Amino acid sequence: MAKRLQARRLDGIDHNPWVEIVRLAKEYDVVNLGQGFPDFSPPDFAVQAFQQATSGDFMLNQYTMAFGYPPLTKILASFFGKLLGQEMDPLKNVLVTVGAYGALFTAFQALVDEGDEVIIIEPAFDCYEPMTMMAGGHPVFVSLRPSPAPKGQLGSSNDWQLDPIELASKFTPRTKILVLNTPNNPLGKVFSKMELELIAGLCQQHDVLCISDEVYQWLVYDGHQHVSIASLPGMWDRTLTIGSAGKSFSATGWKVGWVMGPDNIMKHLRTVHQNSIFHCPTQAQAAVAQCFEREQQHFGQPSSYFLQLPQAMHLNRDHMIRSLQSVGLEPLIPQGSYFLIADISDFKSRMPNLPGAADEPYDRCFAKWMIKNKGLVAIPVSIFFSRPHQKDFDHYIRFCFVKDEATLQAMDERLCRWKGELQP
Repeated sequence: MAKRLQARRLDGIDHNPWVEIVRLAKEYDVVNLGQGFPDFSPPDFAVQAFQQATSGDFMLNQYTMAFGYPPLTKILASFFGKLLGQEMDPLKNVLVTVGAYGALFTAFQALVDEGDEVIIIEPAFDCYEPMTMMAGGHPVFVSLRPSPAPKGQLGSSNDWQLDPIELASKFTPRTKILVLNTPNNPLGKVFSKMELELIAGLCQQHDVLCISDEVYQWLVYDGHQHVSIASLPGMWDRTLTIGSAGKSFSATGWKVGWVMGPDNIMKHLRTVHQNSIFHCPTQAQAAVAQCFEREQQHFGQPSSYFLQLPQAMHLNRDHMIRSLQSVGLEPLIPQGSYFLIADISDFKSRMPNLPGAADEPYDRCFAKWMIKNKGLVAIPVSIFFSRPHQKDFDHYIRFCFVKDEATLQAMDERLCRWKGELQP
């Protein structure tokens, strides 16, 4: 009898719904508004920092400290220490990883044990569930639920709320971690301080750790404020805060991320890191260090990229909302992030029988139909929900508006053609 090749930790996580969407996007002439990356250049200072890192000090071609390039861990500790109200030690409280994705994986591997329960607030970035399962944990889901918008008005990501009683019911003696994502992907919801206090209180009551994915923290709109849960009373000691240079400086291909937290938790992440990745590319870390040093000097001023980027993307967001409405899509106004979701319920009632598998959520059929027939790529929102809940949320698709002006113009052209086809 042949030996089993696949490790059991991969059972149930081999299918990835993104693969088909990406494959179709390459087969057709499309405007890609699906995947979450900017298709414009990072700011000049970031490009120059990277060029300098690759052409300057020749030692940047070599290894650096395993847990982070010292100038980077130092500036991250200084910069975020002020925001979180903590004196942070660059050697003990900061770990540099291969993107925020690497930070998440390292955290799950370090902390989740066989049988541990991990509460995931959905819709959720779709790696949280498989990372929990790979570590031997059991994902437990609690859904944000929308309340209807006033008639004649667009809904908002703020309409999606947790039920405090339902959330409290998910905590058991086996609960080890709660995963929080604010601003949220795919909704664009920015959790309010009151909502974070509810989560924080439950984590403290049940002695549960919090992994807080805050990669979109600078992309917040309409006067909303991002609050880090680690800054709330009693939460620093039980929170890992994850960030991304790619999202901060519009350079997702640099793959530099970090995780910050108390040393008694971080030491376990360092153990995973030193026995897996060990070390992240030095030059990219050097460039990110320069970028943060620049931002620290300009922080809070009009010249700060962390102010300029959301101002520009706010305009993109509003442009996309108006354009999508023209063909009968109903966008929800996001408070933050790269993304907005649009309600396709009207299409579902008018075109209920799109091609697709019998058990396939409607939004996946619609996304594929839109690629093939309208030349527009969006992501079905059901993939951000656990399997039992996908049919309940299969009437939304996600668009990325952090795109170049030329991309938005190309979107407008496709939508204008679509609108013409809708005319009687």
